[in-house]
Parts: sequence; structure tokens; C-alpha cells
Amino acid sequence: MNTLRALLVLGRVSNLPTIWSNCLCGWLIGVGFSDSFRMDWAMFAWLASGATAMYLGGMVLNDACDVAFDREHRPERPIPSGAIAEKTVWYLGIGLLAAGTGLLAIPGGATALLALALFNCILLYNFIHKQTEWSPGLIAVCRLLLIVLAACFAFGTTGNEATFFAHIQSGAAVWTALVLFAYVTGLSCLAKVESAEGPVRYWPCALLALPVGLALMVNVGDARKDALLVGAILVLWVVRSLRATFWAKQRDIGRTVGGLLAGIVLVDLLAVAHAPTELAAVFLGLFVLALAAQKWVPAT
Repeated sequence: MNTLRALLVLGRVSNLPTIWSNCLCGWLIGVGFSDSFRMDWAMFAWLASGATAMYLGGMVLNDACDVAFDREHRPERPIPSGAIAEKTVWYLGIGLLAAGTGLLAIPGGATALLALALFNCILLYNFIHKQTEWSPGLIAVCRLLLIVLAACFAFGTTGNEATFFAHIQSGAAVWTALVLFAYVTGLSCLAKVESAEGPVRYWPCALLALPVGLALMVNVGDARKDALLVGAILVLWVVRSLRATFWAKQRDIGRTVGGLLAGIVLVDLLAVAHAPTELAAVFLGLFVLALAAQKWVPAT
């Protein structure tokens, strides 16, 4: 049981629902949806499996790369505490990352190139994030690539070329990826000072609002009503999460970051706010799942 717990903590599995919501958001942007839309859940499971393996591999490697820091500052982590061997963590992380890249690259073409780019971005982040101030932007690039990769994967497996390029021309995939990049950069900047003393900067909070601003700009008519509803929910959740850091007697950045990580699902839903009701319910289910999982496995 100790080994199983160590593996769950290493993989930060409580954040997996946000990976799946990124995949679903990108998929819907890639194929579009209408009254006749039918979700290909089998192919989506393939996409989600590859993304899951890449995420878990990246998170496991993160602990392997940070072992010296953790021995000094976070001795409760699985490797310093002796719950799992450092060598095992390296093998597991590299194996998962390679397996995920292989799964996502099978369609070939642009999808394979994006999978390779994501692989390299994850590696780069893990090896340099403790030495650079701009590492929050690098981890945000990983999320950006996942959204675009999911859209490309959906197109490659459905062959819905007309719909895919219509979305690309309208900027749907690109703009969604960019605002997700901003949101993740903001929360990552807060996470970077989780173990540090001193004041927390306010400017990352502005990045958290960009998804709502974009949604209100690009949605019109009935779609704007859906965007307003989801946007209001996201704003309330972000404010609630920030309260633990900025308006509490005792600062708790970990709680703030955990809440904002779960909020990634709401950002994804906001990007496709006019999706069919059953798919919106899937996003909300993933949001609840992320929050529930954080009670058992820390998000950071």
C-alpha cells in the first residue's frame, strides 16, 4: 500500500481530470459539433490514454529531477522518504513518457510532430524549471500543445477536414490554447512560491481572467448566454481559490493552486460553452472528480 500511495503522489493523479478535459476540449474544437454530432468515444479514449501516459511520465520525472531539492525542502516526498527508489522513478517516468508519445504519434503527420514537441517540452521543463524564472510559461506551453494536439488528433481520426480547417481559420484552437496558456502561467507563478517566504505578487491573477474576456468577445447570440454562465462560474471559483492566499489569516498557496488546477476544467468548458448538454455534464463531472481526488492525493 505504501508503494501504491507513492505512485499516486508521484503522478499527481488528482490532476488527471484536467488532462482529460483538455483532450475533450481540443477534440470538440477539432471536429466541431452540431445537432447530428456523435462523439467517437473509442478514439477519444486512445487520445486520452496517450495524454495520460505523457502526463504521468512527466510528473514522475519531475520528482526524479527534483530529488536534491526535495531532500532539503520536502523530505516527505516519495523518493526522500524512502517510499520508492530513485532508479525506479527514472525508469517509470521515461517509460510512461515514451509510451504516451508513441500512442499520440500513431496517426502521423502533424499529430506526430505535436506529440514530439510535447515530449521535448515536458523534458525541458523537468530539467530546468528549478533554475529558471520563466518555467511557469514552459509548463503552460505543455498545456497549449495538448489542446492543439487533441484538435489535430481528432481531425486525423475523423477525417472531418472541412470542419477542422474552418475552426483553425476562425482561430478557435489557437485562441483557446493561448488563453489556457495564460491561465496555467498565472497559477504556475503562484505555485512557484508555494514553499517560499515573502509576499505573493498580484499580477498572475490578471492572467486568470483572460479566458473569460476572450469568451465574451468571441461568443455572440445564444452562445454568449452559455459563455456568460460558465464564465461567471469560473470567476467565482477563481476568487474562492485566491481567497486562501490573499484574504486569509494564514496564507495557504497550496490550497489556492489546487483550486485553480481544478479550474482548468472550467476553462476548457468555457471554450466550448455551447457544447451539447451531455458533454457539458462530462466537463462538470471531471471538475468534481478533480476536487474529490485532491482530498486523497495532493495536486502539487
